[in-house]
Amino acid sequence: MNKDSKIYVAGHRGLVGAALWAQLVGNGYNNLVGRTSKELNLLDDKAVKHFFQQEAPEYVFLAAAKVGGIVANNTYRADFISENLRIQQNVIEQSFKTGVKKLLFLGSTCIYPKDAPQPIKEEYLLTGPLEYTNEPYAIAKIAGLKMCESYNLQYGTNFLAVMPTNLYGPNDNFDLQKSHVLPALIRKFYLAKCLEENDYEKIRSDLKIRPIAGAIASETGLQLNELLSSYGIHKEYVEVWGSGMPLREFLWSEDMAKACLFLMENIDFSHLKEQKKDEEQRNYHINIGTGKDISIKELAQKIKEQFNYGGDIVFNTNKPDGTMRKLTDVSKLQSLGWRHEVEIEEGISKLIRWYVESIDLNR
Repeated sequence: MNKDSKIYVAGHRGLVGAALWAQLVGNGYNNLVGRTSKELNLLDDKAVKHFFQQEAPEYVFLAAAKVGGIVANNTYRADFISENLRIQQNVIEQSFKTGVKKLLFLGSTCIYPKDAPQPIKEEYLLTGPLEYTNEPYAIAKIAGLKMCESYNLQYGTNFLAVMPTNLYGPNDNFDLQKSHVLPALIRKFYLAKCLEENDYEKIRSDLKIRPIAGAIASETGLQLNELLSSYGIHKEYVEVWGSGMPLREFLWSEDMAKACLFLMENIDFSHLKEQKKDEEQRNYHINIGTGKDISIKELAQKIKEQFNYGGDIVFNTNKPDGTMRKLTDVSKLQSLGWRHEVEIEEGISKLIRWYVESIDLNR
């Protein structure tokens, strides 16, 4: 890619897309194209076709997706598979038809079997049943990487597919019902610390920026206590879903963006194909992660300590744990020349600081 190449970042306002956009700008790329969902509905094939014909991007980062945590994935199963399939179909197909030089598709490590050997290698794809709670989303992401792989093999395109592990960072989703575990825990402990300090103004400021259904700014301290308790947030303790025993791997979003840009600048599909000696050509996708994991219990403890919260952590074992371990094997990525920089302790500290500052700026 040249610094003035036209680059389209689909989903440039989300956690992944915003990190990619910032990384591209920081590296001197000056011809970026982004559209909000109101400006361009990626579910509308005619609108996507018109956009690609009009803008003619040379490079595409496909970071747009419908995402969420366990509850959202399990509740809105049809939405997660339908919307993600349509987004991918529209963007990948138009990238092919308009001659995009290179595309990078972002999936997720939830594509791998629930009981896959640990750490998870790329070749473990489609070797067993998926985790039930996010099966529709995972199937959509598998379809996306297979589209990239199939277009490459049939038409000689240069479409890469990467599977990031659990991401966290600025612009994350902190919705207490729909977010992933790490941002949800940060918000829970922040609000619990506010309760501990009887600082209801901070709680109101938090709810103003990130509303909770049914909450109003004029609620009394008692009403706010009742509201937060329904989400497991108390002055004396914070409730965490599950046993706390599952192990998870977390990657700082800016590290993910650096990895994606490294691959777009240095690795083509032809390089990956040259490494394959198998008769059946598959599994060209690349895991992006740290190769390190941490238990949910230890994660919660680290976040609690950073907030200096004096209450307890209570694990609700009536809630699902999900897959007990999901650690990626990142040897392929490392062999290509990239390693992560931000460790989990530093990342938690940085995200907490970002979260608190985002509230202070809007008070």
